[in-house]
Amino acid sequence: MKPNKPLRTLTAFAGIGYVITTTMIPRVSEVFIKVGLKGRDMSKKPPVAEIPESMGIVVAVTYLTLMLALIPFVFFKYLVNFASMSNDEEVSETYLQQYNTLSHNHLFPHNKLAEYLSAVLCLQSTTLLGLFDDLFDIRWRDKFFLPSIASLPLLIVYYVDFSVTSIVVPSFITESQWGSLLLANVEFLIRWGNIVVSRITGLTFSTLAPDYYIKTAIKVPKMLDLGVFYYLYMSAVSIFSPNSINILAGVNGLEVGQLIVLGIILLLNDSCYLFSNSISQAARDSHLFSALFIIPFIGVSLGLLQYNWFPAKVFVGDTYCYFSGMVFAIVGILGHFSKTLMIFLLPQIINFVYSVPQLFHIVPCPRHRLPKFDVEDGLMYPSYGEVTTTGGSALQRIMFNTLEVFGLISLKRDKNGDITHFSNMTIINLILVRLGPLREDALCMVILLLQLITGISMIAFRHTVGPWLFGYDNLTWGVK
Repeated sequence: MKPNKPLRTLTAFAGIGYVITTTMIPRVSEVFIKVGLKGRDMSKKPPVAEIPESMGIVVAVTYLTLMLALIPFVFFKYLVNFASMSNDEEVSETYLQQYNTLSHNHLFPHNKLAEYLSAVLCLQSTTLLGLFDDLFDIRWRDKFFLPSIASLPLLIVYYVDFSVTSIVVPSFITESQWGSLLLANVEFLIRWGNIVVSRITGLTFSTLAPDYYIKTAIKVPKMLDLGVFYYLYMSAVSIFSPNSINILAGVNGLEVGQLIVLGIILLLNDSCYLFSNSISQAARDSHLFSALFIIPFIGVSLGLLQYNWFPAKVFVGDTYCYFSGMVFAIVGILGHFSKTLMIFLLPQIINFVYSVPQLFHIVPCPRHRLPKFDVEDGLMYPSYGEVTTTGGSALQRIMFNTLEVFGLISLKRDKNGDITHFSNMTIINLILVRLGPLREDALCMVILLLQLITGISMIAFRHTVGPWLFGYDNLTWGVK
């Protein structure tokens, strides 16, 4: 595995991760059952045997071990050239030579080590959060914001190393009178927000002017500097990404499958940059950093999918959902494409928005909203929540009737026409409402296909409609 061939090295490590995962899972399964980490798959015909839960911890530990073992490969050239030299003049000369030829090597710059280690630390913290949730069943409202604490190392490194807090404003806003007025008011509020936070913390949150260079042939787009609010946005990404995976779950193979598909989508997007000759070195490095974390992740996840696919032999647990969701938050934040990441998470965003009435108890929310399994035909049917008051409140009736008009919910009524039950508000149940009963593996395949089609469409959208909307595409416009 040559150090100047990072993609080959990463593929080899992904293969190692797959082998370790597929070897370890059957060996530790009985141990997990003995210590009480076990459950029954209620979507199977009886008799149903107990199978191990929280198997995501095996994947997380394997992945973290691989990422630590990767460090010498990632920074091999720098370690050899500098660690073996004792003459300061020789070190300085070699450093300048490497700096001047940086555009012709595909290794990470040395300052990426801080980002790399902060990412590993963040993943370790998130893995512990997921494990505690599996062990102690932490309430949703108590654990919802905890990933933001785990993301602090990422945000600190981002602040020190990159510190870009500007976003591009679409041209249709800047070129209209109402848009310019709105933008001026937003800038005023952001400026005062930054002043208040800076006086409290002593920190300055802004994008440095020299950070950007734009080819003169390209029209300079309008930039909006969000300052401290950009860090709040990135913190929100670190909260949403793990939780969104945890919400869209409950079907054999779905948690692992959607993340493998999402990883493939990100790699396709990364390849647009890694195999392009028209981008800056910084953009190439950012997407190589993304591939560095995604490729081994796909390897270990494929090993887990082998045992979690229908009929599941193991459950992944919240550990895997939180850990894997944070992997994508990390590459989005430290890879400097957190906004692009969000459009790839569109199915998860839609599922979250659709679930909001139940998550925030606007309508009744049962403990579990999994589809209902019919023992007779072996198919999955939409599960239903019960309206606690007769007919529901006025707000509930308006919401239910509106969703029913658009075919987004299934309602049950009594003989008086009052709503008594409604299909639980998740994409999983919605697919069953629209397509009818499905076998569990077929249901999972439909959702994964939806994720894949959406992801590929968003890549095309990002590099076609995006440049038209914002006036540029960072495949040809970059950050120093």
